[in-house]
Amino acid sequence: MNSNYKQLRVGLIGLGLEAYWEQFEGLEERLQGYLSEVERRITGPTRVTVNLGLVDTPPKAIAAGHACRQNDIDILLVYVTTYALSSTVLPVILRAKVPVILLNLQPAPSIEYERFNRMGDRTAMTGEWLAYCSSCPMPEIANVLRRLELPFHQVTGMLYNDPECWKDLEEWLRAAEVAHALSHSRLGLMGHYYSGMLDIATDLAQVSGRFGVHIEILEVDELSGLRAGVTESAVEDKLAAFATFFEVGGDCPAAELSRAARTAVALDQFVEKNDLDLMAYYYMGSGIPENEDSMSSIILGTSMLTGRGVPVAGEYEVKNVIAMKIMDLLGVGGSFTEYYAMDFAADLVLMGHDGPGHISIAQDRIKVRPLQVYHGKVGKGLSVEMSVKHGPVTLLSVVEDKERGFQLLVAEGESVAGEILEIGNTNSRYRFPLGARRFVEQWNSHGPAHHCAIGVGHIAGQLEKVASLLEIGFVEVR
Repeated sequence: MNSNYKQLRVGLIGLGLEAYWEQFEGLEERLQGYLSEVERRITGPTRVTVNLGLVDTPPKAIAAGHACRQNDIDILLVYVTTYALSSTVLPVILRAKVPVILLNLQPAPSIEYERFNRMGDRTAMTGEWLAYCSSCPMPEIANVLRRLELPFHQVTGMLYNDPECWKDLEEWLRAAEVAHALSHSRLGLMGHYYSGMLDIATDLAQVSGRFGVHIEILEVDELSGLRAGVTESAVEDKLAAFATFFEVGGDCPAAELSRAARTAVALDQFVEKNDLDLMAYYYMGSGIPENEDSMSSIILGTSMLTGRGVPVAGEYEVKNVIAMKIMDLLGVGGSFTEYYAMDFAADLVLMGHDGPGHISIAQDRIKVRPLQVYHGKVGKGLSVEMSVKHGPVTLLSVVEDKERGFQLLVAEGESVAGEILEIGNTNSRYRFPLGARRFVEQWNSHGPAHHCAIGVGHIAGQLEKVASLLEIGFVEVR
């Protein structure tokens, strides 16, 4: 991603009513303090907060709307600090044209009724109440936005001492960061689809239009050309990196390790030259020795790229590399996977794939294994074997949808310990609340491609927010 656009730009306004300021001493300053607290809580190294202050009249709303455009905000937080007119927020939202989160945050769990009723001065009492009545105009604002078909989301809770509320808002901001990063990402597609896999073929206009990614169609010949120019010293340096990154078995031939190292160096150059943030590839390479050499030695290099935030999917799996990227942006991994088999005796589903694995979610170090044949593909060489960390996991599939382009299909489960298939692939044992039979049937009923991405932790709620901000569908199998 271009470094100029790495940070999420968050617009923040507070809603109020100008008529109150002369009537209730100190109320305006108090509400401005609330707004400053939100700014403090949401600002960080990955975000810039554009605080446009209290908006308390329609003219100020128009000015704030223009300021949203001028400041190139990506998401708008509207803190409803007290009662405010719907006409005071509508111009901002209409002009900003970004996702909107309405913040309904009162300062404490409740008004202290006894203290409040002892105040004696009903004007002061009303001012105190108004400092707590953020929920009052929410129906009015929601009514107007729904009637105009303007999407919005809500966070309801307390400004102080409410971890659940702040977790909810943080998930919305993380979702916005994912959408922002995708819309500034470059997806490289090298080679072509695996012949006959009709499920993974997709409309690239929809991919770019719905996710905002830029797509570069790339040639395997370019990778092979770069590979031919790799120096021996660069190969030695990469071999040393392999020894740190992987657990390299003693049965791995030195010639194969050197071959994989040469390709890994070329891959790094390829990604840098084309400024890629994610990549999908597939190519037989048969008949052209240089290309076959490149493609049959690519797995270690693509695993290292995946581990450092440039996910790579085999079999030209365009949709699934986006799922992997979403998982990676959320910091939960994103390894390429598919059904391997079912274990009816243990009520488990075995899942994995050949090709790259994600180091950050490996149960142990990723093992390098020599293979005499790449099943269904050309050549032989080195592959990686790993299991996903034992504990909670989430599956994510990007599924085509006729009405909204795509939807996110999600399921939460658990990676469990036990015997795996030691065949030089990534593979794990997964348990789902539905049980293996019902999970497989329910998952398949939504028509996903046969690949998906796996990440650690239970993050279905977070992914639902990502789908909402991308304005695509969401389905959870549970």
